[in-house]
Amino acid sequence: MGKRKIVDEGEVIRWFEEGKTYAWMIEKYQEKYGIKTVPSMWGNFRARRGLERRIVRDDDLIPWLVKEEHRWMYPLGMLRAEARRRAGKKLTEMDEGRLASWLEMLKEENAVVHYDPDTEDGFHYIPRQEGDDDIIHRPREKTTPRPNRDRD
Repeated sequence: MGKRKIVDEGEVIRWFEEGKTYAWMIEKYQEKYGIKTVPSMWGNFRARRGLERRIVRDDDLIPWLVKEEHRWMYPLGMLRAEARRRAGKKLTEMDEGRLASWLEMLKEENAVVHYDPDTEDGFHYIPRQEGDDDIIHRPREKTTPRPNRDRD
């Protein structure tokens, strides 16, 4: 078995509780201990210790298998922010402002988010239709390959 890289587990747990990013932890460990680490090491530590996930998966709010070229589109970013908000996670001030404006736009336009993977943009705003009970136009069936594990 290889040498353990975690010098002080209590310190690392505190960093997770403070919401430090993996990039921050990598840089801090290199600076403080001269130890090179990678994001997967921190993710594995989190999982082994049963610490809260860093990301929020909401397959009701994002029920689609999103193509790689659409993964950084603004509507998807806003859906991710809304998922974090609904899960009770803290948003940055900037994300709170963007999300509030975006939700207000959807309300004013009486629109919902629709995803069509066969189009260039992928995400579109369409008029709210009967059965649209949230901020998305629900597909007939979910295509997301990774259901929300936090519900298991």
